[in-house]
Amino acid sequence: MTIADVKKSAQDRMNKSIETLKADLAKVRTGRAHTGILDHIMVEYYGSPTALSQVANLTLVDARTIGVQPFEKKMASTIEKAIRDSDLGLNPSSQGDMIRVPTPALTEERRKEMVKLCKGEAEDAKIAVRNIRRDANESLKKLVKDKAISEDEERRASDEIQKLTDKFVVEIDKTVAEKEKEVLTV
Repeated sequence: MTIADVKKSAQDRMNKSIETLKADLAKVRTGRAHTGILDHIMVEYYGSPTALSQVANLTLVDARTIGVQPFEKKMASTIEKAIRDSDLGLNPSSQGDMIRVPTPALTEERRKEMVKLCKGEAEDAKIAVRNIRRDANESLKKLVKDKAISEDEERRASDEIQKLTDKFVVEIDKTVAEKEKEVLTV
């Protein structure tokens, strides 16, 4: 393993942390409806828990309503019950073979809770990035110990990894600030 390999690996893993953060933030509900808020809902399908997106087509009917079209008509009541029982506080209603899921407007208190949730996600992402930095620095120390690189090279590489870490922490802060602004916009 070389210094370039350690840096490349660290950067790839940090990019994955950012992608994970963005995926987690997409699940945080804003005032508008989006199908991502139903991603984690599991439905009983022939005796096994299955993701909602595997048994139904999710669409946006309008800015505040999600349409759920089951692939099999007999699944409609099961899907409706799963959405109602979820922790999202949504109240779906059937209209023929389509289930409409209206998303209620957020109260000020709920918006503040969502902001706290966003900040928690950001902190988790920062911890992940710092852990990646620590792993990269340990890899560099191991290269020094194995006499593959000099201590000066290790110090320079550590500085570069720190700069990389700082860059990703700034990107995390920026991403979360955008989401907070989106959540707080009425």
